[in-house]
Amino acid sequence: MNEKLSGKRIILGKKLSTRKLEGELLRKRIALPIFASDPLSSVAYGPQELLMILTLGAVGGVSTLVFAPWIAAVVVALLTIVVLSYRKVIKAYPSGGGDYEVAKTNLGQRASLIVACALLIDYVMTVAVSIASGTDNLISAFPALDPFRIEIAVGFILFLLAVNLRGVRESGVAFALPTYIFITSVFIMLGTGFFRMFVLGEDLTAPSAGYDVLVEQQLATAPLLLVFLLLRSFASGSAALTGVEAIANGVPAFREPKIKNAQITMTWMGITAISMFAGIVFFGITTGVQYIENGAEQLHGADLAAFSAGPQLSVIAQLGISIFGDGAIMFFVLQAATATVLLLAANTAFNGFPLLASVLAKDSYAPKSLLTRGDRLVYSNGMLSLAAAALVMILIFQADVTRLIQLYVLGVFTSFTVGQIGMLRHWKRGLADGTIDPREARSGRIINGIGATMTGIVLVIVTVTKFTEGAWMVFAIAVPLYWVMWNTARYYKTIENEIALDESTEYGSSGDYAVVLMDKLNKPQLKALDYALSSKHSRLDAVHVAVDPIRAEAFKKEWKKHGIKVPLKIIESPFREFSAPLIEYLEDHRRKHGRERISVYMPKYIVGHWWEHIFHNHRANRMSKRLLYVRGVMVTFVPWRLESAENFNPFDRKPLPGDDRRGDIVRPRLRAHHDRRIARNATYVITVEDDD
Repeated sequence: MNEKLSGKRIILGKKLSTRKLEGELLRKRIALPIFASDPLSSVAYGPQELLMILTLGAVGGVSTLVFAPWIAAVVVALLTIVVLSYRKVIKAYPSGGGDYEVAKTNLGQRASLIVACALLIDYVMTVAVSIASGTDNLISAFPALDPFRIEIAVGFILFLLAVNLRGVRESGVAFALPTYIFITSVFIMLGTGFFRMFVLGEDLTAPSAGYDVLVEQQLATAPLLLVFLLLRSFASGSAALTGVEAIANGVPAFREPKIKNAQITMTWMGITAISMFAGIVFFGITTGVQYIENGAEQLHGADLAAFSAGPQLSVIAQLGISIFGDGAIMFFVLQAATATVLLLAANTAFNGFPLLASVLAKDSYAPKSLLTRGDRLVYSNGMLSLAAAALVMILIFQADVTRLIQLYVLGVFTSFTVGQIGMLRHWKRGLADGTIDPREARSGRIINGIGATMTGIVLVIVTVTKFTEGAWMVFAIAVPLYWVMWNTARYYKTIENEIALDESTEYGSSGDYAVVLMDKLNKPQLKALDYALSSKHSRLDAVHVAVDPIRAEAFKKEWKKHGIKVPLKIIESPFREFSAPLIEYLEDHRRKHGRERISVYMPKYIVGHWWEHIFHNHRANRMSKRLLYVRGVMVTFVPWRLESAENFNPFDRKPLPGDDRRGDIVRPRLRAHHDRRIARNATYVITVEDDD
């Protein structure tokens, strides 16, 4: 099949030249939906988790929901500080490493790996939580889809992967409109709500406002439990901060001037997210929204029956019903936009994770394959790794938002806290060497100092309040991940030291010896021999491995019959192996002749159809893999294109001998493709280092 029509090209589009990289970089209005869809969409589940925790307790007969405004105010203050802090990070470290780069530069290797682990886990959880939450909101509008929750979530991950593999700019254009529709619909909902409440004087009531919730504990006599519940609610509400760091990690994807554009985008994101979060919490409280964690334990009677009649409506869905009305067109627009943007929030991770992985690969903490851009100038290997990890989390936790979110916030605030501490060290160092303006350093130290304190407190709260609820799994994942990255760097360092030039390094050889593997006399074998002769080695032998003594004797006679003027050596193989006797022969030759370079020539069939591989033994490939471990040996494949197989037609009754058809008449497209393939697969050499 012509490559232009292949499935890969249909999905990904045409290959892009490296020269077109600048054209794939992002304008601010496209960067906003790409990098900010996660923090913008988190307003859909951050308030929901905050309110859900507060429904569990009461003080003197009054629900702890009365504390919701104060907790929301603290979350808003924290979000403001974090946004201001990351504007500083963007300017100081625009290379794309974000908190990782800050920690590596200012706090050292161990701190940077802690941040890297936290960020990688955070990105995986961003995909899992966003997809699960988007699926949840979709099911709120269409309850009949509930039995297919996992299948829908998996399908959305694969869809996002396919879109992102097409390129950053194309994915940004595809995702910009839904994100802006979500922002617009939420602000329309908030504006409509304010108009109905303060202009028309109407009372707005959520569908769950009438539930008589049985609280788990009366906290009037247990102040420590009250504090714990409030801290737990704050920790859950802090999920609204997830994804804020993505813009700082994605500065290289912006167009010039990168720093200015990234900072402006960060400001837009912060103002929008804070406004939406505050508005949703306000209407959640005023309309009496109650989001129930466990209906069987917290509800009874008619309330339990109503709750169990279908999937629980999300907070956004309840506000849409109370403000727009049940069945209103704007309600469905809001739900569709919310579900879409939650699904697209995972797109933040599909851009941030590959960029961070490429930085880690550049620093030798991750496989070098993550450093390579694919056909569409994106880090496709990083995207594939992220999608695989997110699919595992979706399947393990059955796309349950409440269960997944317990693993989410811990990684976010770990990177926040370490990054803020690293920025404090950055300002101190800049003041000491005079590279930073004192006024800028002073404001930076104030912002990062407050940020480090607040995010550190949240990190402790999250660890304590959510550890037994699933946050312990973050530690269980992070510790092995840290060990893998640490030892990956050690592995690369070991190789680097081994291959580096030093005083004892020698080059050149004391001789040039070649062998051509001969199994039978035919055109491919003689082509390999001819190629070896044209290379004019110092010495050349034809070698036959005698797995069958009778066949070996016949081959020797045929060799003499044709009068070939190349010495033939027969290597006995009593155990019918090809590689082991040859390797033993070559190693014995090197012991006798010292640092002599050895070239091994083998013919290799090139077939025209995938199914033809079944009919060949691939001995050349197997032997080459073994020969690669023999020092001082080069392996040269001499290809032979099987034209007869290319033109083979199983439905043709004519005898094959004498068939004079050619590829330019029969199957011309395949022949043209085959010619290009052969051009790419011309005779090639695999060389093994020689460092005896």
